[in-house]
Amino acid sequence: MKNIHLTPEPRTDLVQAMLKKPLEAKMFIGGEWCEAAGGQWLTTVDPATGQEIGRFPEAASEDVDRAVVAAAEAQPRWAETPPAERARILWRIAELMEAHIDELSELESLDQGKPLYVARWAEVLGAIAQFRFFAGQATAIEGKTIRPSITYQPEGKRVEAWTYREPVGVVAAIVPWNSPLVLTAMKLAPALAAGCAVCLKPAEDTSLSALRLAQLMQEAGLPDGVLNVVTGLGPKAGALLAAHHGIDKVAFTGSTETGRAIVESSKGNLKRVSLELGGKSPVILLEDADLTLAIKGAANAIFFNAGQVCVAGSRAYVHRSIYDRVLEGLATEANSLTLGHGLNPVTQMGPLVSVKQAERVSGFIERARQGGATVVAGGERLGPIGTFIQPTIIADVKPDMEIVREEVFGPVLVVQRFEDLDEVVAAANDSKYGLAASVWTESLSAAHRLSRRIKAGTIWINTHSMYDASLPIGGIKQSGYGRDSGIEALDNYLETKTVCAVL
Repeated sequence: MKNIHLTPEPRTDLVQAMLKKPLEAKMFIGGEWCEAAGGQWLTTVDPATGQEIGRFPEAASEDVDRAVVAAAEAQPRWAETPPAERARILWRIAELMEAHIDELSELESLDQGKPLYVARWAEVLGAIAQFRFFAGQATAIEGKTIRPSITYQPEGKRVEAWTYREPVGVVAAIVPWNSPLVLTAMKLAPALAAGCAVCLKPAEDTSLSALRLAQLMQEAGLPDGVLNVVTGLGPKAGALLAAHHGIDKVAFTGSTETGRAIVESSKGNLKRVSLELGGKSPVILLEDADLTLAIKGAANAIFFNAGQVCVAGSRAYVHRSIYDRVLEGLATEANSLTLGHGLNPVTQMGPLVSVKQAERVSGFIERARQGGATVVAGGERLGPIGTFIQPTIIADVKPDMEIVREEVFGPVLVVQRFEDLDEVVAAANDSKYGLAASVWTESLSAAHRLSRRIKAGTIWINTHSMYDASLPIGGIKQSGYGRDSGIEALDNYLETKTVCAVL
């Protein structure tokens, strides 16, 4: 386990060049590539080694203002663009992404640290699917007719009423660092299909794939100003966008703490907000679960992308009759994973995105140890700059422990016993979060009953983290509100206008 495969093996010219000389990127505002007005820059590093791989402008208030103005000027024209033309451009974006899939995948892997197969087969393909799905929705946005029961209309007249669905306006899309490209696509595709213009603020740790995507979207024929990419720090550029009175709606994915700050910032002009926030998702293994499937599935639910997933299955509840077998199986799975650079072909789990994040996760593990929990597998911090965390299984925890209640956002799974369905439902719901959950059972009846009773936005049965552009994603409680993906995502970017006429 301690042998980490650190040698990257990129195949694309772009990433090979970045490993020799850091890329110098620019922001995208009003159809032009530009530096920050203040001349400030931020660097991005390879999270496996700490090597600088690129730099990009650090936006200040003047840059944010220019982006918002550009979006506001472009949005009415984009809204009036025939839906079939908007659909054509979205489909063309997907085609160009597919043509450059190797480059996008390697860029995502290098910048974020995830294994290349995860970037390519799960996330870049998932991003492409978002643009294709919402290309199909662009021509299907409809109002409805209503027959009101108003009795005081003039004699001989008739009251008719109908609704329009209109774009909300200018959207600030603020996305996190864990799955940059697919989460960006989840915001951009429905917003553009609805007729909105967007100011995108990618995470400062992982901005490079968003900037490459903007190049492809420009090539696809997206009009100038409809997409603007403002790079910079979340507490600066992100906060400025969230508070800006020229922004009509904020779409955010990230931590619950930052989500609260965005809600607070949005109050100035009462802009609309949708939030996909943190999670502490339970994974429930009933006594009749197919253990071959369930053990591997539960391990993948937490170790995929090194646990840096909002829906990561970080709390396992295992029926007492199978607890020992499951705990042993999970430890075996954890110890079998190969750690390494995302661009090394043998890598199964990469580093965490930054030293700061690794320190945070390591702190959770150490405090759990000090509190009496048992680290069954993993638990160590490794690598040349300490960004690798071994896949970790923790047992002997109490329900009120920090490691059970707080989002760790790393490859750390706590495993607990339960006796009956009422007990496990109570334990699963005893959380401030409500993003996702999975149930592993061969009983159709138990699966249906638990999917009704567990308070979460998504319930998976005999799987975890299964996504499709058609499936709505989002949470309840402190996991946020609003939905990404699926037809419901369009509601984030549309307003309903009612027309009532005496005819």
